Formats: sequence, C-alpha cells, structure tokens
Amino acid sequence: MFIGYSRISKSDGSQTLDLQTDALIKVGVKQENIYSDKVSGVKEERVGLENCLKSLREGDTLIVWKLDRLGRNLKHLINIIQDLTNRKIGFKVLTGQGANIDTTTANGKLIFGIFAALAEFERELIRERTIAGLKSARARGRKGGRKFQLTKSKVRFAQIAMQNRETKIADLCQELGGITKQTLYRYVSPTGGLREYGKKILEE
Repeated sequence: MFIGYSRISKSDGSQTLDLQTDALIKVGVKQENIYSDKVSGVKEERVGLENCLKSLREGDTLIVWKLDRLGRNLKHLINIIQDLTNRKIGFKVLTGQGANIDTTTANGKLIFGIFAALAEFERELIRERTIAGLKSARARGRKGGRKFQLTKSKVRFAQIAMQNRETKIADLCQELGGITKQTLYRYVSPTGGLREYGKKILEE
C-alpha cells in the first residue's frame, strides 16, 4: 500500500497542501492514505507524521513530495528512513533533492546508502573539530563546556531563598538575572539543596 505524507510550514493560508496532495495522488496514493501537518519542519511535535509512521506496515511504501517535507534535519531524516528499512517499508521521494531515492529499488537503496554515509561522515567531522577546539582552548588555559549563568554569590542567595517556603520562583528567577526556572533547578533543588551546576560553581 502507498502511504503519503505532506507538510507546509504555515497555517495562515499563504501556503496550501494542494500541490503535494495532487502529486501524491498522481502516483497512486489514495486521498484517505495521505497524512499531513501544517507546522514548521524544526518543531518536535508533528501529529500527522507520527500517525503516518504508526500506520505503516511491512510491504507499504511511504511517499513524500520532497525530502525536506519529512525530517527536521539530516539526522532525523536518516533515522526515520533507516527505521522504515528495518521494518521492511519502502520510501520514495517524488521531486527535488533526493528525487532518486526509492528504497524499493536496488539503485535507490544504493543512493540512500551513500546519503547516510555522507551524513555519518559529517557527524564525525563535527565531532573531531569539537574535540580539537577543546584541546586548543585547554592549551591556552581556557576550559570548555557550558558557560555558567550564576555566580557563587547568586548560588548561595538562591539556596537561602529556596529554603524559604514563601519565596516565589518567578520573582527569584528575575532577581538572579532573568533566568528560567529550569536553569535555576540545575543549580539548586526546590528545598535549597545544591545540584550539579551549583556544586561545580562553588568548587571553582
């Protein structure tokens, strides 16, 4: 069975799904088997895509109009297609970059294999550059890693404030420089105990 997926980035009416829907129907996807989303590609939650992936069964083929309609980024895209391959589900792109990808054919599988290898190569290059950059920074006396948002005095202040049950978290976050609640809890617990970041700051 052919299953289609389409996506547009805006839901304000300036874009429509018609072009993608027509292309999918033209290659044999039934209207009722087309799942869609009207969200940005970088957003985590895409209900249409989730339902689409859940509906696929062994022997089915997922078809998209363009490659960028599917994944948030290259890593996400590779993971989806590899998962489909493991489930013995085909994947096909109709146009644009990646139009030769059709994992139901030997040639398409080869192209996707090269595609995945390049993605892995890119990840390795990024990792090597990051390691090299950290070594270079250490050699110059600088420490790598996340930059702390609170000073020692602010951590101590946060500890005392959090031990007071009447302290309002929102007000405390503003007092500490406009940090978020999630950031605050990296340093101290709701009862004022030190957490990982708080301990690191006080040890320096």
